[in-house]
Amino acid sequence: MPSQVRCSHILVKTEQEVKLILDKIKKGESFAELAQQHSLCPSRKHGGDLGSFGRGMMVRTFEMAAFALEKDQISQPVKTEFGWHVIKRTG
Repeated sequence: MPSQVRCSHILVKTEQEVKLILDKIKKGESFAELAQQHSLCPSRKHGGDLGSFGRGMMVRTFEMAAFALEKDQISQPVKTEFGWHVIKRTG
């Protein structure tokens, strides 16, 4: 099991928004462009890129989802205290 992963994410307020974004990704729209357009996180400037992080550095629900992904895999909606996320493991 890796000690670190690299991920990008898109953060929105509602479950409805996150589902619409996931649909767009599944239809082939760019994850990075959707992050720039919709994400509430400052990482939006970098296409949602959060860089690499280890265990214990993110909120538990987010961390569990991120570490469960394979490289280039995209998560189902993940709810945290900050809102709803779509997470893409990039490394």
